[in-house]
Amino acid sequence: MRILSRYILREFLVPLGYCLAGFVGIYVLFELFGSFSRIMDSGLPARTIVRYFLAYLGPYFMYLAPAALMLATLYTMWNFCRHSELVAMRASGVGFFAISKPILAVSLAMAAFVAWVNESYVPREAQWAKRLRTERFNMQKMERSDDIVYRNSRDNRVWTAESLAYSSGMHLLNVKVTQDRTNGARFYCILAERADYLDREWWFTNPKTIHYDEKGDEVASITRDADALPLRAMPQFDERPSDILLQNRDWRFNSVREKLRFIKAHKDLTEDQRRGFRYDAIAQIVSPFACILMTLLAIPAGISSGRQSVFKGILGALAMFFAYYALAIGGMVLADKGVLNPVVCAVAPPVVFLAVACRSFYRHR
Repeated sequence: MRILSRYILREFLVPLGYCLAGFVGIYVLFELFGSFSRIMDSGLPARTIVRYFLAYLGPYFMYLAPAALMLATLYTMWNFCRHSELVAMRASGVGFFAISKPILAVSLAMAAFVAWVNESYVPREAQWAKRLRTERFNMQKMERSDDIVYRNSRDNRVWTAESLAYSSGMHLLNVKVTQDRTNGARFYCILAERADYLDREWWFTNPKTIHYDEKGDEVASITRDADALPLRAMPQFDERPSDILLQNRDWRFNSVREKLRFIKAHKDLTEDQRRGFRYDAIAQIVSPFACILMTLLAIPAGISSGRQSVFKGILGALAMFFAYYALAIGGMVLADKGVLNPVVCAVAPPVVFLAVACRSFYRHR
């Protein structure tokens, strides 16, 4: 890396760190206003408290990162113009893209990090933080999720359980599985003390099977020997623990892969539900690109603020930031109403603003 690139990178990372720390501090402060007394009374270790706040911030990071990148880029470019450093760089034969490259590289790395947070960190940790807050920071209560219901419309099967023994979804207590025929009549019902998912197969403890005829009347069991077993494998059930968890947690915290799997597996979704779920999945895919878009918009805006007016550049960049998310909200409404295709509504905002950013970037080259 050249000396000039290292210098630009250093001048950019310092305000970026301040912006991220400031935004995180604001969110933590607001959360402390409502939860401070309960956190103190719970007696949780410091490590668990830190984990809770990191998990609480996870779903909002896709908005904090673009905002921090935009403000840091504005300040960096304004500072270069104010001290005539940008003029000196250009007079020395350094191209505009070469000057912007370290900043764009950081925005690209931040976009990749946001994508990882959305797909790996949030699905696991944000739901944990929500349960912990709901149970008033009682660690023993939050380890169990009560009144579990899973509907498998594809196979006409419904699972109910008194609770999840662990957050992995692999251990269910007081389970009831009802299997219906294709015409809607009851086929059989299995009651068990618990169900454990071991080696990619469900195992029921002390199961009791109740069979029904085509009219829905209870008949004698045809699997008496199997029903007498204290521990019985259920290879006919292809549900996975992740499927059960997916229906019993906040939709916002699911990964794109889980959302698409849910849409594919549930054929009974209404068209309105399918449009909304599909929009959420595609919007989550394109959300990390906001980091790059805000940086591209802030580079020329920062130059304008250094050459003309500070407020003009800052207000222009902030207006573009809010306009981007306003357009995204408008796309969500259009997708929910069925006016436009959900994919088009989700992809249109980044495409439109990419064109605007590239045009502005080209004009200031």
